[in-house]
Amino acid sequence: METAEIRRRFTAHFAAAGHTVVPSASLLLDDPNLLFVNAGMVPFKPYFLGQETPPYARATSVQKCIRTPDIEEVGKTTRHGTFFEMCGNFSFGDYFKEGAIELAWDLVTRSQGDGGFGLDESVLYPSVLDGDEEAVGHWKRITGLPDDRIVRLPAKENYWSMGVPGPGGPCSEILIDRGPAFGADRDWDAGDRYLEFWNLVFMQDELSAVRSKSDFDIAGQLPKKNIDTGMGLERVAYLLQGKNNMYETDVVFPVIEKAMELTGKTYGANPEDDVRFRVVADHIRSSLMLINDGVTPGNEGRGYVLRRLARRVIRNMRLLGYEDPALRELLPVSRDRMGQTYTELFDNYDRILGVANAEEDAFRKTLTSGTQIFDLAAADVKKSGATTFGGDKAFQLHDTYGFPIDLTLEMAAEAGLAVDEQGFRSLMAEQRERAKADARSKKGGHADLTVYRGILDSNGPTEWLAYETLSTESKPLALLREGKDVDVLRSGEVGELVLDRTPFYAESGGQAADAGIIEFDGGRFEVLDVQRPVKGLVVHQVRVVDGEYAAGSSSASALHAQVDPEWRTGARQAHSGTHVIHAALREVLGPTALQSGSYNRPGYLRLDFGWTQSLTPTQLKDVEEVSNAALRADLPVAWDYMTLPEAKDWGAIALFGETYDDTKVRVVEIGGPWSRELCGGTHVDHSSQIGTLVVTGEASVGSGNRRIEAFTGLEGFKYLARERDVVGQLTELLKAQPDDLVGRVGDLVERLRSAEKEIEKVRVAQLLAAAGDIAAAAETVNGVKVVAKRVDGAGGGDVRTLVTDVRARFAPSEPVAVVVLGVADGKVSVVAATNEAARDQGLSANDLLRAVSPLIGGKGGGKADMAQGGGTEAGQVDAALAAVIASVQQTVQA
Repeated sequence: METAEIRRRFTAHFAAAGHTVVPSASLLLDDPNLLFVNAGMVPFKPYFLGQETPPYARATSVQKCIRTPDIEEVGKTTRHGTFFEMCGNFSFGDYFKEGAIELAWDLVTRSQGDGGFGLDESVLYPSVLDGDEEAVGHWKRITGLPDDRIVRLPAKENYWSMGVPGPGGPCSEILIDRGPAFGADRDWDAGDRYLEFWNLVFMQDELSAVRSKSDFDIAGQLPKKNIDTGMGLERVAYLLQGKNNMYETDVVFPVIEKAMELTGKTYGANPEDDVRFRVVADHIRSSLMLINDGVTPGNEGRGYVLRRLARRVIRNMRLLGYEDPALRELLPVSRDRMGQTYTELFDNYDRILGVANAEEDAFRKTLTSGTQIFDLAAADVKKSGATTFGGDKAFQLHDTYGFPIDLTLEMAAEAGLAVDEQGFRSLMAEQRERAKADARSKKGGHADLTVYRGILDSNGPTEWLAYETLSTESKPLALLREGKDVDVLRSGEVGELVLDRTPFYAESGGQAADAGIIEFDGGRFEVLDVQRPVKGLVVHQVRVVDGEYAAGSSSASALHAQVDPEWRTGARQAHSGTHVIHAALREVLGPTALQSGSYNRPGYLRLDFGWTQSLTPTQLKDVEEVSNAALRADLPVAWDYMTLPEAKDWGAIALFGETYDDTKVRVVEIGGPWSRELCGGTHVDHSSQIGTLVVTGEASVGSGNRRIEAFTGLEGFKYLARERDVVGQLTELLKAQPDDLVGRVGDLVERLRSAEKEIEKVRVAQLLAAAGDIAAAAETVNGVKVVAKRVDGAGGGDVRTLVTDVRARFAPSEPVAVVVLGVADGKVSVVAATNEAARDQGLSANDLLRAVSPLIGGKGGGKADMAQGGGTEAGQVDAALAAVIASVQQTVQA
């Protein structure tokens, strides 16, 4: 049975049982605890946690998931994979244990001819939490199985929680006996013998503390008991397809077949190669799905996971003997298989391939340079008799050459070396601390949302009127400070105010929150920020600027909330301007230039979009011209509400990583089909009201991602006015007309460059003129001519040029060692060189550099004939020169 058919049968089974079929959410959800969706229940967490009311009592889904903790184990076992799909059915206070068991057992054992999976009952073993006799009873009655076929397991195996206080409950798994070839009889810990492929979670307990999987405190029963199940699609696929592991299923194995074709090697012929084939197959699929959902390679977070996966594919293909670009050959194979379900892969493929190609091209260069540096460093480690590759060397590979630590670990292991990971991590931590600006979220957010949920439960959702009006007469519902109820806010104090109704726009969709005031009898608040900590509740961060506010008093019961109209006008211009820029980008660059993020505030916008190269000046100019032409055309701006499928059919664009539920979504259009996007922001009524769009710059914000910035409205005119003032000053200074400025400035720059070249020639000539005197001052040490010299004012390039010239002034038969230390701006540059005659006597430029580097507080490297480094201890140069002489004396005996 093909994987697509297994998926279809699963959802059809539960749809027939009254479940709403919920499409897979993006792999990227707005969850601060998760990089990616890693379980089928994640999109439903707000319902299970009581943060939101589910729109259905029963649901079913096949959810895309990514798990990354065990990347190194992928391919080595039959169970580890990064991307997988989790089939689930969910009950929110509807059916419970009996219903979940009945639905699962029916689908698993019903004949394939009748729409089931047709698994043999004789090899199936339900498991339960030891002590959950209620579940045991249901299993016996529904399945007719004897007691010894019901496996009782401890809490560490069969109790579920989120690892924090909240819901929890016993589990019941369906295991399949794969036979004695996979392990001993009734050895439930042998995961390959008794394979769990469906887990039923009976969410019934309220946990007050969780210390481990088997150590937790149950405070009581949940008011509503829920069901959360997860059936691994890949596991069921390889069971029904008669395969030994997920890599050999119909969806994954075609990638292995393509890799065999490219490499000329055969899967199954060599265990080490088999692991590499499986890594390639797993990671190519994961990379495809991550890029499709808007992830681009980077050095942090999600981007680093994608980069690591893609680069492991490239390196494993090289280890299999394939040196040419690989991603472009393998991705289409995975697209064709996964695209049977996720049809958007075909629409997005040009963008996916562009991101992948850019990453591979960059990494191929990194591999070439980084591998050479690693091989030299590893050889030095072995030569010294050590068995550990230094953390500083691993950090240098990562920081200077972009060589990922996981590749250093793999290559070191292949070379029989350990890596000082702790040293590497320490250096990375130091770098992050140095690089961090004091970036703390302005929201200061309270991770515990209980107080907000309580306000919502007690008062209902905020009447949000940001689309209709700029002012409301409101009543206070809660006054908070640092997440706790307070009675009073005094002048200058900052707190949080919840109203029954509000005209303020809460920050979302890239649009900054509104500014304004809230007046009360005898004073007023300044509104600093507006957020939605839980769905349906709007919270205002306020500062008392006049008077004192006492909650509960008669003077505090009537409030007047007023949005700053100038702020809102600017915000509307900027948000509509973002849509215009996005449409203009797609018109100029093509439909694959899709938004991946945005931010707008009054007068300013920035938009991130998927693109693999910088825009040319002509392209940037065209984007600006298309945008302003849309403003001049006075295009109508309208919005409507519809279901998500209707919006997609209408051509509306959804933002990568955003989550949209099954209720109505808001579609904003500018100029009809020219720009249609899902958006909850505030907008102008006609495009001309944006005023102007002035593009100020475009830059990279990570591999495969660009950012364009622009000013709108009055800020755009101010920017143009500043540019006009600069032009005016230059025309006055250069006595030239504006149209002649570029030519005049270009002439000045060219003359300056010519003068600098002449100065450089004179300086180098003076430097080399001293080379003869430096060579003549060479000291003979045990038969070797040694030049150890300090040169003030010389940088690294100058020192290297000087050393090369001095070495060339000696006869080839005469052993020569030259070490010059240049001192400029308090920094030391050092270059060491030897000729062949000196190397025959055991001298190495690298050894000479090692003798010098610790003294000058630096490091460096190179080869036996020439090595280069630097340091910061200029006061130790004389000691370093003496160390050169001592090193030669020690190496070359008289």
